[in-house]
Amino acid sequence: MSAVPARIPESLLPLAVPIDDLVAYHRNPRTGDVNTIAESLSVNGQYKANVVNRGTHTGRPNGILADNHTWAAAKRLGWERIAATWVDVSDEDAARIVVVDNRTSDLAGYDSELLADILEELPDLDGTGYDQGALDKLLDSRALPDTIDLPSDGAGTGSMAKLEYLQWGYMQWSIIRVQITAAEVETLNAIYERYVSESRSDLGFGWHLLQQAHTETVEAPAVAVEPAPADAAGEDANTDEDLEDEFGDYQ
Repeated sequence: MSAVPARIPESLLPLAVPIDDLVAYHRNPRTGDVNTIAESLSVNGQYKANVVNRGTHTGRPNGILADNHTWAAAKRLGWERIAATWVDVSDEDAARIVVVDNRTSDLAGYDSELLADILEELPDLDGTGYDQGALDKLLDSRALPDTIDLPSDGAGTGSMAKLEYLQWGYMQWSIIRVQITAAEVETLNAIYERYVSESRSDLGFGWHLLQQAHTETVEAPAVAVEPAPADAAGEDANTDEDLEDEFGDYQ
């Protein structure tokens, strides 16, 4: 493979060394996904330096203790240089560093909700190590709230409204997923059934949905109203117009 410029940020450039001067750790128990790391290097560049043992005490110079697979991915991409920091430790200490570097990664976990939020906010999944299937699993693990509580039923009764139908489900395109109401689901089903009936196929339905004006509407379920807490009974209730302004996009 012909050499390609290494994507090393300016802050790490003083640490760059010829990539062929380094060697993989001779007993690395870790197996890594070099393809995914290579994609990350292509998209994100090298954002942390490899840790390399000088080898004075081991007789094995320039052995990589941390990020062996980053080095392998960079070689696969054709990089000629890579950023590295150096230690000079014994075989025993080198083994400890290799093991703990892998183990701390194993012991780490995720806040799945926050991770899904972060991935959804990106324009695409390139360079994240996630594909659409993995993101879908994260999104599927989200628990939808049972209800949305409104401070008022809009009728001036001082009671609280619980809008269960606002948490019916979701609609997704690409990496974007939004919650939709039961009424919206029924409306989409009605549009779909009419399209298939007329076309005898669902081919092109997405384009039809985006390009055509649709007049189907399905009445939303009735709002369940619960008595307001005693300490809220004296507060001013929102008007119907207030609720319509706040939740009009859902209905």
